[in-house]
Amino acid sequence: MRYPGQAIHTKQRLVVTALGNTVPTPPEGLTAPVIVVETFEQLDRIMADQVARKVVLFNQRFDEFAARAGRWEQAYDSVVRYRIEGPSRAARKGAIAVLVRSTGATGSRLPHTGVTEYEEATRQIPGAAVTAEDADLIAGLATRGEVAVHLVLTPLDLPPVASHNVIADLKGSEFPEQVVIVSAHLDSWDLGTGALDDASGLGVAMDVLRIIREVNATPKRTIRFIAWMDEERGGVGGRAYAQDHRIDLPNHIAAIELDYGDGRPLGLNVCATDERFAPLSALLPAIAEPIGGVVRVNDSPGVDLTAMSKAGVPAISPLQDARHYFEYHHTAADTFDKVRPEELRRNLELIAPLVYALAQHGD
Repeated sequence: MRYPGQAIHTKQRLVVTALGNTVPTPPEGLTAPVIVVETFEQLDRIMADQVARKVVLFNQRFDEFAARAGRWEQAYDSVVRYRIEGPSRAARKGAIAVLVRSTGATGSRLPHTGVTEYEEATRQIPGAAVTAEDADLIAGLATRGEVAVHLVLTPLDLPPVASHNVIADLKGSEFPEQVVIVSAHLDSWDLGTGALDDASGLGVAMDVLRIIREVNATPKRTIRFIAWMDEERGGVGGRAYAQDHRIDLPNHIAAIELDYGDGRPLGLNVCATDERFAPLSALLPAIAEPIGGVVRVNDSPGVDLTAMSKAGVPAISPLQDARHYFEYHHTAADTFDKVRPEELRRNLELIAPLVYALAQHGD
């Protein structure tokens, strides 16, 4: 990075990571001035000739106060759109690359990766996440004069290959054609090991079947464990399952997904039509009310359940306290030492009875 007042023969290195789906920079990298904005609306007000051939930094801050107060989903949603849409929005103005302030808490100098989505017929430019601390540094220096960065990104988009969801059934004894899904996703970003996102969810989902098998090896309905493939880059696994099972989706009683790490459960999020919710309306509150109750939501609470949810299958996820989760997810710090076994156990104590009840009771 080059900035006003910089001492000669010194360098200021920035901590960045490539966004998922980004195109690379030229092999030698690119060097360009930075223009700092906080919102898309602010970018829209700037003339295109002021953005052309520059790197746009979207310096929209993750609202840590809101997240710590329990409004983590709103805090995340308000910033993640800059990661998803930022490169295309900046390209329209003539930018040659984008930096996005990390979508997480400050204090660790960690860049948070995640997918970006290029608009059709829009020039694709490189996109990277920069740590919150480095975003603040760039923004502060930019108030004194021109700041330039040298950016090198080397991602390689390989040809698609065959991959698979991992599925295991505990067959029902009376209604084997009726299915209750308990699931989590198998893939993760390669900065860390995916311990919270989403090995924690997988561990709970797998243990649900172990516990139920020990209690009753032949529940009335089939309980199906699924480890979804490709949640992070677009949810192909969930869509493929919905397509493959489109004929028998009406026999799916409900689908559950765990995708917020080890966060303490505070209730259940449920997306279902009134018709499909009615048979569950007594069962779900009986399980969830001791810890917070049932929240009806308009969209699937699990990415991999979206296609099934649109086809009418009730989609359920635990409503979790994700403050701990958003400190580490999509970063190099998402490792096993962050997992809190006692919190995982609380999720298991909610989901195992829920799955068993769905498999045993109701119309």
